[in-house]
Amino acid sequence: MSPAPPLGVPGLGIYVHWPYCARICPYCDFNVVRARGRELEQADLAKAILTDLRAHRALTGPRDLVSIFLGGGTPSLMDPAWAGEIIALAKSLWTPAGDIEVTLEANPTDAETDRFAAFAQAGADRLSLGLQSLHDEALKLLGRNHDAAEARRAAETAARIFPRLSLDLIYARPGQTPAAWAEELTEAIAIGAEHVSPYQLTIEAGTAFDRAVKRGSLVPPDENHAAALFDTTQTVLEGAGFEAYEVSNHARGDAARSRHNLVYWTGADYVGVGPGAHGRLTQGGVRTATYAHPRPADYIAAAEAGGMGVATREALDPRQTAEERLLSGLRIKPGVPFAEIAVLGLSPQHPEVVDLTAAGLIAPDAVRLRATPAGRLLLDHVTSRLAT
Repeated sequence: MSPAPPLGVPGLGIYVHWPYCARICPYCDFNVVRARGRELEQADLAKAILTDLRAHRALTGPRDLVSIFLGGGTPSLMDPAWAGEIIALAKSLWTPAGDIEVTLEANPTDAETDRFAAFAQAGADRLSLGLQSLHDEALKLLGRNHDAAEARRAAETAARIFPRLSLDLIYARPGQTPAAWAEELTEAIAIGAEHVSPYQLTIEAGTAFDRAVKRGSLVPPDENHAAALFDTTQTVLEGAGFEAYEVSNHARGDAARSRHNLVYWTGADYVGVGPGAHGRLTQGGVRTATYAHPRPADYIAAAEAGGMGVATREALDPRQTAEERLLSGLRIKPGVPFAEIAVLGLSPQHPEVVDLTAAGLIAPDAVRLRATPAGRLLLDHVTSRLAT
């Protein structure tokens, strides 16, 4: 058991990136690789992640551990025993908070659903389930390797096994209407999850969807139609008791909010392990950004050689730190205290803040910079004006 952290030392989150996927989705720009034929490499990666965690503990010292997030990629493809080792080691290296959250991302294939109980036994108490849609035609478009019936079975099974369940859905798909989206959201809500993450389809550079858009074979909704779908999202979910506590995240009450994601959005520290994982650690008052080797083989070799899989480490200056705080803080309802972004010169009297407040995009507040619901819809516009 680690000693208790000193008074005043904030809590810590841990992000574990498992890059393997059975199939690469056409909209995905994450650091992912196909799992087939990499069985031996995966076993080596699990060991390397354990080594990396130990090395990070030597770097951070004692801290309260508030969250562990196994993401990817598809961490539900890993051996549940490996997940158990990772979770147990993290809890032994740092001091688990009384309400520590352990999240596992999963896809709703029948093969993965059969392993849910084993992952719960390994220590995961929150499942983030990538349904993406409850319509077969949409799932085919999105390149998913499950159908709508599998998605429903997986969600219903997860609701029985895990104390906390979050459902991911993708909207603003080509041809999607607000009425159809409202019906899909209503069906997802009926499953019984406490948290819903509806993500607007974004065409990321270099993805298969990006190439399809350039060829003209994929036509995403225009801005007005996407805005109508966003409004439908808010209306349906808020009407069912889900608060939009972040741009793309809705929860039934404070306890249902993602503690791990709040680590990001509130500017807390987090360790990033696994290929391509990002981390943010504050030492001696300096915020440091870490980035792990993206290729699994390189990450494994680095961990074996030096204990840590980090490829680059950058000390952020006060302005960079404040800009990150601005960009993440405006995503959540409470926003960000002006005191934490003072180096950017932002205050209630700043001309851009005054103009954006008059336009109804920033809330009148003398203490915190907060985006209004209309402002969160146009968040890229708002942040581009404030971060100059």
